[in-house]
Amino acid sequence: MINTARQTRVVGVVAGYLADVVLGDPRTGHPVAGFGTAAGSLEQFTYRDSRSAGLRHVAVLVGSVSGFGAFLEWRASRCGVLPSVMTTAVATWVALGGTSLAHVGSQMGDLLARDNLDGARRLLPSLCGRDPATLDTAGLTRATLESLAENTSDAQVAPLLWAAVGGVPGVLGYRAVNTLDAMVGHRSPRYTRFGWAAARLDDAANYVAARVTAALAVVCAPLVGGSPVGAVRAWRRDAGRHPSPNAGVVEAAFAGALGVRLGGPTHYHYELQIRPTLGDGSPPRVSDVHRAVRLSRAVQAAAALTVAGLGAVSVAVRSGR
Repeated sequence: MINTARQTRVVGVVAGYLADVVLGDPRTGHPVAGFGTAAGSLEQFTYRDSRSAGLRHVAVLVGSVSGFGAFLEWRASRCGVLPSVMTTAVATWVALGGTSLAHVGSQMGDLLARDNLDGARRLLPSLCGRDPATLDTAGLTRATLESLAENTSDAQVAPLLWAAVGGVPGVLGYRAVNTLDAMVGHRSPRYTRFGWAAARLDDAANYVAARVTAALAVVCAPLVGGSPVGAVRAWRRDAGRHPSPNAGVVEAAFAGALGVRLGGPTHYHYELQIRPTLGDGSPPRVSDVHRAVRLSRAVQAAAALTVAGLGAVSVAVRSGR
């Protein structure tokens, strides 16, 4: 029974990954967008300029989503293997964003290659929360690479791992945490205290995934003409100087793998941050955007293969074979 449940979950996770590759995000009525709307509405009642209010806000939303996921998984398990696989697959699919990430990254690369800065500035908010009005070609290029690296972990590797370990409630709960961090977890005047719980919970939820992503970037670096040694060196030397315990890991690994230098002044709508230097190379060129997209896709595929492989090994070990 345990082996069957594990096999069902792994098959569902891999099916969800393939659905994301083939279909991308749902075109209409995306559940994550619906969750964001609900969270924004609830915030009108829960907001106070305090950490405790933010903690209650997160607890209600994440608890509700995870509980709903547990109910869906329980109901599916009572209906048989196929419904269980399909439920896990759909939950994984809606939580993933890797194909959309690669698509937007490719669009940014094309726009920058044509010197269409206005178009690139309009598209940048689809990747990150930086102020595009302050960025030239070099700034837009660096922002794109850093966002591709961080979101490869947040939008692809982490959901796959949470789906494999926690099933439907795990992956839906993770996506709720990550969405709340994007909404209220930044250090703007309004959310410094209210968003503290969302930001810290997101750090914890992504801790393992960020390091798995960095390790896979090391392995996949040769596929884009990159350097595994450079990725390891930048990861070990530079990641700890970044203000984020997770973004620094994946951004440093990507920088080293691609042979570029990331970091520096980073403009948000609410403040200017001076980020540490990551990597040894020159500032990224526009051509490096497409290399970063290919590296992101390779890491995503490697993560899915890793989940499938570890699942098969786990079942085999428990079966005594």
